[in-house]
Amino acid sequence: MKTNFTLIATAAAGLEAVVGRELRDLGYDCQVENGRVRFEGDLTAIIDSNLWLRSADRIKIIVGQFPASTFEELFQGVYGLDWENYLPLGCKFPISKAKCVKSKLHNEPSVQAISKKAVVKKLQKHFHRPEGVPLQELGAEFRIEVSILKDQATVMIDTTGSSLFKRGYRVEKGGAPIKENMAAAILLLSNWYPDKPLIDPTCGSGTFCIEAAMMARKIAPGLKRQFAFEEWNWVDKELVAAARHRAKEKIDWDLKLDISGSDIDARLVDIAKKNAQAAGVAADIQFKQMRLQDLKTDKTNGVIISNPPYGERLLDDEAIASLYRDMGQTFAPLETWSKFILTSDEQFEVRYGQQADKKRKLYNGTLKVDLYQFFGKRVKRSNPIQGG
Repeated sequence: MKTNFTLIATAAAGLEAVVGRELRDLGYDCQVENGRVRFEGDLTAIIDSNLWLRSADRIKIIVGQFPASTFEELFQGVYGLDWENYLPLGCKFPISKAKCVKSKLHNEPSVQAISKKAVVKKLQKHFHRPEGVPLQELGAEFRIEVSILKDQATVMIDTTGSSLFKRGYRVEKGGAPIKENMAAAILLLSNWYPDKPLIDPTCGSGTFCIEAAMMARKIAPGLKRQFAFEEWNWVDKELVAAARHRAKEKIDWDLKLDISGSDIDARLVDIAKKNAQAAGVAADIQFKQMRLQDLKTDKTNGVIISNPPYGERLLDDEAIASLYRDMGQTFAPLETWSKFILTSDEQFEVRYGQQADKKRKLYNGTLKVDLYQFFGKRVKRSNPIQGG
């Protein structure tokens, strides 16, 4: 089986640089591309990237790349890859996904069927099985993906399973919650460090606060979940156990944190508390029911992060406009606080009453959003949070 791999960490548009920074913090050289970050590594790299990356979606092995403008080229290209170094006899190997963009081959079901046929034929030859006899697929699953962009095929195996945003701590969620990895990425894009107070005045199910506490305490985001690669017979279980043990040893329980979240909906506040408990950070966060308009504090040099309801997220336009006006008026006295607000409303700055110091385009699922960044007058510098 393989010992070294070409890997990609996939990411939402606009977050690739954040994932790249996380990988470099983990000690890997990487190349940032559209929608993904490419890096090289051994089995430990697969384990650590799944365990530690906060802002990525998935980790995939690139099995190979080749030109494919006809189905014959696709078949021969897939057949020519070294599947025997990845797929043991008896495993499941669905072509779980095919995506064709700006390519002569555009029928995705046909791409899946031909790719499957090519893998089957290669394994039959390697394991000396007759072509007319189907391969038994009863073992661990290796989900294969085929992407064809401008007639160039990339064939991958997903190592992650359920997306990395599924940390395992969400007991329940409210309406239109932000994904955990998006929340983590926004925290990494902000100027918040663990020695600063953090407030989320529209906390919903508590994701920003929970991710902040986990980052501050250096809790690996994948520590409480399982990954697809853990079922593969060529993955050393002791190596995985050792990586999880190292992750547990890195947790810093000595920090004093000042993190709080509030929401007008008492039911959501209760859900946030349960989620924080499941994540192991309930003692680090103060949750309470409160209107955003009632936010007041004498603390300085803090950070406010908010993902308020917008457009396609629960409120009508009039209610949104009123909320953003109230938000601007409520935050205005907090001159030393930095504010990071995520919304799809292009009229946000007008309604908020202030032009952002910086604006970053992101995607919350398929919805284009902007992260409006307002920097406080005094920002205390400290060392950034490290991922692992």
